[in-house]
Amino acid sequence: MSEGPPLGHPRLHLRGTDSTNEQARTLALAGAPHGTLVTAAEQTAGRGRQGRRWSAPTGSALLMSLILREPPPLLPLIAAVAVCDVAGDDARVKWPNDIVFARGGQLAKLAGILIEGRPQEGWAVLGIGVNVAVRVEELPAELRDTAASMGLSSKEIEPLLGRLLPALQRRLGEPSAAILDAWRARDALRGREISWTGGCGRADGVDGDGRLVVALAGGGHTTLDAGEVHLKVGG
Repeated sequence: MSEGPPLGHPRLHLRGTDSTNEQARTLALAGAPHGTLVTAAEQTAGRGRQGRRWSAPTGSALLMSLILREPPPLLPLIAAVAVCDVAGDDARVKWPNDIVFARGGQLAKLAGILIEGRPQEGWAVLGIGVNVAVRVEELPAELRDTAASMGLSSKEIEPLLGRLLPALQRRLGEPSAAILDAWRARDALRGREISWTGGCGRADGVDGDGRLVVALAGGGHTTLDAGEVHLKVGG
């Protein structure tokens, strides 16, 4: 997948849109080629996982969606590692799809990844939002304690995209073992006490399929392949 034209061509840039993922899905259904990129300065209905809204002031975040034909099974991990590659040494991954900075004992969200598509038709839309120039103090009050930013100027959004696309291309061409090693080196949850709907335990990395491994208090392990996990207070 690392061969062929660079990712990001063709590109559709929008001053404003409801959701770059929604625009990219429409293009994918119409037959747009692998590597097609949709970017926007503003989203009015940007989405995160579980229907949450992705909120960022106009012109302060990298908002992008890529069409990928025949996406690899480890795409969520590949995307997370690539974002960390350009976000800096302090960036970590909170399974399954958040890029975070550690702030005291808490994890503050810098970037989010949302993958949608039709596996049966051999395509996916990879949506990424990165808080490049966001001023955390300007976010809605309920987000300020859990959000992070790179603290750059809005002029750095395009250069960041220029670094992220090659990082994605490079990571897409790597073997699964290398991706798993890189992801584990950035794991924000390993060793922490976590909870999820139906249980709690200690995060113990990911398995070869990208599922979260959890050590249970009573002994043994379980794996999670989807869903939300939360840090336990003091965990």
